[in-house]
Amino acid sequence: MPTHDQVLEALRPVQDPELHRSIVELGMVRDIDIDGSDIKVLVALTVAGCPLRAEITNRVDSAVRTLDGVASVGLDFTVMTDEERAALRELLHGDAAATAGSQPAHGHAQGRAIPFADPESRTRCLLIASGKGGVGKSSVTTNLAVALAQKGHSVGIIDADVYGFSIPRMLGTDRDPVVIDQMLLPPEAHGVRCISMGHFARDDQPVIWRGPMLHKALEQFLTDVYWDEPDFLLLDLPPGTGDVSLSLSQYLPRAEVYVVTTPQPAAQSVAQRAGLMAEKVHLDVKGVIENMSWFTGDDGVRYELFGRGGGQALANRLEVPLLGQVPLVPALREGGDDGRPITAVSPESEAAQIFRSIADRIATELAPKRIYRKELKII
Repeated sequence: MPTHDQVLEALRPVQDPELHRSIVELGMVRDIDIDGSDIKVLVALTVAGCPLRAEITNRVDSAVRTLDGVASVGLDFTVMTDEERAALRELLHGDAAATAGSQPAHGHAQGRAIPFADPESRTRCLLIASGKGGVGKSSVTTNLAVALAQKGHSVGIIDADVYGFSIPRMLGTDRDPVVIDQMLLPPEAHGVRCISMGHFARDDQPVIWRGPMLHKALEQFLTDVYWDEPDFLLLDLPPGTGDVSLSLSQYLPRAEVYVVTTPQPAAQSVAQRAGLMAEKVHLDVKGVIENMSWFTGDDGVRYELFGRGGGQALANRLEVPLLGQVPLVPALREGGDDGRPITAVSPESEAAQIFRSIADRIATELAPKRIYRKELKII
């Protein structure tokens, strides 16, 4: 019959589906009871009503059944205390105990550091920008994130378009963030985690905020959300060159900017403003993505409904590569409405293959050449 230590070792590879850490290392395994060939495991959930309780059950059951001599696996749950959640938050999220008076601090201004601003952070922050609305920037952000996740990268999205949030619907997240001692765990779909004002406001609820409130919301998305240092963090910016874009240039001085445009000259001339603003605030514009480049009819003919050449003209103006041209296809729009990104549900489609090609160029060809290490010093 398996021993207590053997069961514990079998559980060590089991990860909490939200925290992406071993349930053993997190102290979630509270008791193991062995009665002959029957094994019972007691697991402490982070919060009552944990939305992924069934997933934890499946993972524990599968892990324990790999041991010889196991006939049945039973799983019971308890819930962490407030003190245990506070300790877990500090373990995962660093020293969040910077205080303003007697209350835990929120945001950079109250003492929390923005991890992605650290030169040693391995996370690449991709700002997806456009000069105007209606060019499909959020669709590009969503499908590009899914394409990067399909390549094995850990990926997150911040929906920084606070007034026009749409990422949760497009990505298909079906639950709200989980709160652990004032640390937010972003929901995940198609291998991508995301946070958005859409998780805190109804679809029909307008967000009527001035600049300082936008500034504060972005701070908390960057500091109070547990991102766990992803490989890529995409930020879906609002159109134009307003407060949000300026704030993010200050928060994320090493961010990379990718400009989305459509082919017509009118859109290209507006989109260049987003690129030129990035240059003025010392952010690197790394590439241009042209959306709605053509429509292929039932007759197999490509129709350039919005003209041609805008993406390449913008890339030439900004002196960066044109990373790809995405066709106008109904499935791309439908996937955004239904929470079924075309890159996830139709990976062999023309549009999905183009998104994967763009993702591959960003991940390899445009990877930063400079590597920062604090241990390297000039004496």
